[in-house]
Amino acid sequence: MNAMADRLETLDEIEAALAQQLAAAVHHKSHPWHVGVLATTDGDIGDARNVVLREWDAAQRTLLIYTDARSPKVAQLAAHPLGTLVLWSEKLGWQLRLRVKLELQTAGLAVSSRWARLKMTPAAHDYLSPLPPGTAMEYRHGPAPVRESRSHFAVMVARVQSIDWLELHADGHRRAHFDSRGARWIAP
Repeated sequence: MNAMADRLETLDEIEAALAQQLAAAVHHKSHPWHVGVLATTDGDIGDARNVVLREWDAAQRTLLIYTDARSPKVAQLAAHPLGTLVLWSEKLGWQLRLRVKLELQTAGLAVSSRWARLKMTPAAHDYLSPLPPGTAMEYRHGPAPVRESRSHFAVMVARVQSIDWLELHADGHRRAHFDSRGARWIAP
């Protein structure tokens, strides 16, 4: 059931609420949209994984996601840079499907400044491993990583091309689509 006291009635209200919820999701680990499912393809088969939303820029309609530059999704997005990010909030009764164009940044100020904030946190270990993600391991622990090096840290920029919003509600489901052509209601 939708926890909002009053249902949003206009497309403008819904779009503003979506931007507000995405901003909250990147700042609060307990927000249901903090972790979403990103689907990509290698051209033959779909692939999906959970990703953590790190930053949202409403004006540019971009989300930032951190990744290991050696991960399979990086090779996939080099050949097929389009993906879909799916987010669900049981509290709101909202599902979002964001069609995104993905771009990888492995160098530059955008990457180094984010690494400077991340390098002393436990999350830094994800990018300091000598082995690429998915590699078989013969041992559990190796030498301690050097935190001063960015190693394999990369920033994935997800430029939102469209948003498909679905509200599941006891009084009736509603669905809207937001893209470069504008906002419009569509059948649920």
